Amino acid sequence: MLRLSTKGQYGVRAMYEIARGYPETPVTIKEISERQDVSVAYLEQILNKLRKAGLIRSIKGPGGGYILNKSPENISIASILNELEGPVALTSCLDPEEGCVRVDSCVTHLLWKALGEQVEAFLRTITLKNLITGDFLKVSKSQSVRVKSKSQGIKESKAMTLLKL
Repeated sequence: MLRLSTKGQYGVRAMYEIARGYPETPVTIKEISERQDVSVAYLEQILNKLRKAGLIRSIKGPGGGYILNKSPENISIASILNELEGPVALTSCLDPEEGCVRVDSCVTHLLWKALGEQVEAFLRTITLKNLITGDFLKVSKSQSVRVKSKSQGIKESKAMTLLKL
């Protein structure tokens, strides 16, 4: 099935932590590491890429750390993932660097392209502010899903339905 790399996952989680401190409190890499259980070395790579992209800046010295360059409501999840993962390309034929010789005759090319566009459009609607406030989630009382947790086996729980804002 479709999966983000750890770079994308950890990058969004790190940006969430930095957004929580916006606009006045820089967040250290150590704080992000401890709160999100991600190694400092891996975070350094991720944050360096996000800094070069202009999404964050670093403040040196005592009381320093990372801070957003824009307000949380102006940074979409898509913009973070695009910097860390590149454009949404669900299959190799959609990856601009790989391409596909069968693209003109492939029965599923347009299907995967449309799905990728839907994913990208959805991620553009969710911002760091939405993650902080949780206002993009709604518990649907009409749906339940089977969730397997490590300690409890399989149990019923309410489905979290993502809403388009």
